[in-house]
Amino acid sequence: MQAVHARRAVAAIFFMMGTFLGVWASRIPDIKQRLDLDEAGFGLILLVMAIGAFVSFPIAGHLIDRRGAAMVTKACSFALLAFFVLLGFGATLWFMVPVVLMTGFFIGALDVAMNGWGAEVEKELGRPVMSSYHGLYSLGAGVGAGAGALAIWFGFSVPQHFAGWGAIVGVLPILALLVPWSFEPEPKQTGGKAPLLAIPTGALLYVGLIALVAALGEGAITDWAALYQITELGYETSVSAVAFSVFSAAMVVMRLLGDRIIARFGAVEVARASGCAAVIGGLLLVSGLSVWIVWLGCAIMGLGYATLFPLAMSRAAADTTRSRGAALAAVATLGYGAFLFGPPVLGFIGDAFSLRTSFLLVAILSLLIPVLAGFMRPGRS
Repeated sequence: MQAVHARRAVAAIFFMMGTFLGVWASRIPDIKQRLDLDEAGFGLILLVMAIGAFVSFPIAGHLIDRRGAAMVTKACSFALLAFFVLLGFGATLWFMVPVVLMTGFFIGALDVAMNGWGAEVEKELGRPVMSSYHGLYSLGAGVGAGAGALAIWFGFSVPQHFAGWGAIVGVLPILALLVPWSFEPEPKQTGGKAPLLAIPTGALLYVGLIALVAALGEGAITDWAALYQITELGYETSVSAVAFSVFSAAMVVMRLLGDRIIARFGAVEVARASGCAAVIGGLLLVSGLSVWIVWLGCAIMGLGYATLFPLAMSRAAADTTRSRGAALAAVATLGYGAFLFGPPVLGFIGDAFSLRTSFLLVAILSLLIPVLAGFMRPGRS
């Protein structure tokens, strides 16, 4: 029964963090205008957030090994809630930069911790549940974005919006706080504490590469799919926006169904099939034969990438060569690094050659997923 309550608590935290992403994204134009920044200046703000997340990974891993993933999840969820609300009150760079840095820090720390707690619950239940967590995260992002559109429609200011949403979802970490969860320290022979720099080695390196490619594909669709359709395929703006919606819907559906599929076929086979789907979808997108083919490609890519990051985090938590905190932090470094820094690199490639070339590169890199899928099996060296 404790594991059932814990599963609900972890799911609530995943959903809460997803809503923060959606709310933040919905108000970026207003925040950018409020700070009087151009695209390059706001890009630096996003870079500060990414740096905060990267700094947090090894620290979160260290704290997980010492205090337990559940305790770190609970503490970081309240800290992130506080800094999220503060983001809405940022009117000057002197205020905004440190708040963005700390927000990024607690986003990264909470991401590692809640995946760690989720993996512990998954082990206690004896069946896959990680994919559904990430499905609720994606669903939360959609809910947050929808709430953001409504807030703009009704004329709420950014401070009112962020404070109000913080009050609404603030009940979720309180509920998680009330769920007890025992912590067993990691055995010393599993690799000790998380290192200062979270870099995967051994089998985890290949698991991390799968997470990297999946995150790169997701970031590519998020940031560049619409522009690719408009500038290189000649589609209307309203039509091009559908591609990301189709991709996101496929991701949510597959993640919510992913646990049953993984339980039936196993992590290795699911990862292998997912990689093949990502390659096929990417090639359909690159072909640009028609708008329907492009949308189909985006949908197949969503189905392909959906379960890979949850699988990678579950595999990291089950690793026997390193402590749980160190393993999770190492895989998160590659996965989130690709999501944060991959799209700008693809943008440079698109500027030098074409965005079609960028998406072709993503499709080619996705070939690594079925090749490396065997490393999703715990114990594979």
